Parts: sequence; structure tokens; C-alpha cells
Amino acid sequence: ALFFFRWGAAFTVLTGLIVAHLTGYLHQALMLQADYRLIGIGMWLALIMAFNVWVLIWPNQKKILGIVPATDEQKAAARKTALLASRTNLVLSVPMLMCMGGQGHGLPF
Repeated sequence: ALFFFRWGAAFTVLTGLIVAHLTGYLHQALMLQADYRLIGIGMWLALIMAFNVWVLIWPNQKKILGIVPATDEQKAAARKTALLASRTNLVLSVPMLMCMGGQGHGLPF
């Protein structure tokens, strides 16, 4: 499950960035310019979530699961870090989806 979770996050972010580039609004969205501010916020939230998956959750899950050797203290710290990053991603998922969907419906921001 963690394999698909990680690569799903990477694929989603990469395809989103490619689509934004091909349609010509990648730079404007990432710079939070007026017409693309809402989707830009959604893109930044998605990038934060992907960062959490790859840099915080996955390395700490490897310690928790015993894939990487770790002491009991390191495992305890890894549990806390992975839990907080996972909960952060859960909390960010709804605003990210609202921003992504809101841009297409012309919501002002």
C-alpha cells in the first residue's frame, strides 16, 4: 500500500504540473498571480502533501516497519513524525481539492 501511496502522489503532482505547463499557466499559478491564485494555492498544497509523503512519511515508515534499522527511541520519534505528517496531509486534502475544483468553476479569490 505504501508503494502505491508514494508513487500515486508523485504521479499526481507530476501530471498536474505537466498539464499546467502545457496549458500555459504553470508559472502564473505557482507565483499566485491574480487569475490563477486559487489553483496556485491548490498546487502548493499538493506539493506540500507530496513532500510530506516522500520526505517525512516514507522514511519514518521504513523505520517503524523495520525496513531500516532503528532503535526503540528512533521508532517512537518516527511514529510521531509519520502520524503528524499523515494527519497534515488529511487536513490539507480538502482545501486542496476545493482550490483545484474552485478554479474551474470561476470562484473569485
